[in-house]
Amino acid sequence: MKLLTRMIGAAAALSLALPAAAQQSPVAVTVNVDTSRPGPVIERDIYGQFAEHLGRGIYEGVWVGEKSKIPNTNGYRNDVVAALKKIRVPSVRWPGGCFADEYDWRDGIGPRDKRPVRVNTHWGGVTEDNAFGTHEFLNFVELIGAEAYVAGNMGSMDPLEMGRWVEYMTSDSQSSLANERRKNGRDKPWKIKYFGVGNESWGCGGNMRPEYSADLHKRYQTFVKAPREMGMKKIATGANVDDYRFTEVLMDRARRQMDGLSLHHYTFTTSWEEKGKATGFAEPQWASVFKNALRMEELVSKHSAIMDKYDPEKRVGLFVDEWGTWYEQEPGSTPGFLYQQNSLRDAHVAALTLNIFHRHTDRVKQAAIAQMVNVLQAMILTDKEKMVLTPTYHLFDMYVPFQGATPYPATVSKARYTSGGIDLPMVDVSAARATDGGLWLSLTNLDPNRAARVTTNLSGSASGRLLTAQAMDAHNTFDNPNAVRPVPYSATSTGGKLAFDLPAKAIAVVKVTP
Repeated sequence: MKLLTRMIGAAAALSLALPAAAQQSPVAVTVNVDTSRPGPVIERDIYGQFAEHLGRGIYEGVWVGEKSKIPNTNGYRNDVVAALKKIRVPSVRWPGGCFADEYDWRDGIGPRDKRPVRVNTHWGGVTEDNAFGTHEFLNFVELIGAEAYVAGNMGSMDPLEMGRWVEYMTSDSQSSLANERRKNGRDKPWKIKYFGVGNESWGCGGNMRPEYSADLHKRYQTFVKAPREMGMKKIATGANVDDYRFTEVLMDRARRQMDGLSLHHYTFTTSWEEKGKATGFAEPQWASVFKNALRMEELVSKHSAIMDKYDPEKRVGLFVDEWGTWYEQEPGSTPGFLYQQNSLRDAHVAALTLNIFHRHTDRVKQAAIAQMVNVLQAMILTDKEKMVLTPTYHLFDMYVPFQGATPYPATVSKARYTSGGIDLPMVDVSAARATDGGLWLSLTNLDPNRAARVTTNLSGSASGRLLTAQAMDAHNTFDNPNAVRPVPYSATSTGGKLAFDLPAKAIAVVKVTP
């Protein structure tokens, strides 16, 4: 079959010339998309973000203050706001993370010059002046068009205070708390879509047994009372990675008092003890990261199976509200700030993870990549007035059509990518019908050396964008911000079957036109 694949215009300008191996002897791969079996809608909120008071994630990353020389609107830096609007961020989780477990909401309201200064004991031991508090966060999510996911402190705050915080944010009454909010500059109550009753209760949130965590969840959530018409969902702190007993106990004892249950999983090069480097790695580290990222399939499947036993109606959603790559900090960066570079490898991890969520839309209802700016697998990196978009940001931008789309099952032939003792599928696929009726297809080639000739059972033509680069660790810097970014990509077919020439280590997202 003769296939025309074009990367035009920007390709040469971006120096994204493909290695010779990508143009020789492509591996034959077949993909079949079954459009007769639509699945539950891909909730937009699986594209959520996580913004913790950690390093430069909030301060300088999002908030610079009204008096900053960095261009801003009411203290929010304009370049970051514009970038987040472009990828249609659906929800943002705040203020943590472990920071939430010591957070007193009253520290972050009222005149900023009178707010107390605390020590951020979890992240670097630096001082926190609470300039970015409840009003600043909730106004921020409104500014970027997102929903609020507020994480409450079940670790060190009593349930009455948790309830009072919710009243402060959401009440339209004439109560003292609602009037205090009005006095502080916000007349209309905010809408809180999600409220996390605690965070990582098995760890920094209190080192609790699951039985105790379940009992505390039931107690605390009792006092979290938003207006009924708001429809706020209460999320229980759930398991760390493969702690299936934690999920079992929470579902057994507290499922009736929750709307969602969280799951946290980070991807390391090897392990927590050997996180590996964000750049400067070799092929064994390229492959091992994907092996660990693909473990998300197992985790979601097994936790979902436990949830199905207690909740066959699937009322309780699985919230993967912390996920992403976690490497060693960049040399020279502040200890405890978790600042790392973001390479083409990370964009592949994001594609694999989002595709897994697409395959489990019956249970996965929200997710939040960690984190939004300057921390771990960030969308955006900043250095004072400079800003750079990462390969992961570009991947999220390419995947915007999947937000709210209806997924279809896709089967892929058994072409494999092997490196040492690691054996992985060479190509991963996701297909869905977007809200505008268009059929979208994502193709991810994990092999860093070999191209793939992907033949599908679809007909017509396809065009979209391709993300790739010469080096496995290609990344954007403040001196070279466009080293990795999408380029136009299109394919036409003959003989009734649509096919794609997919370069090595590349991700393509296309719209299929009959």
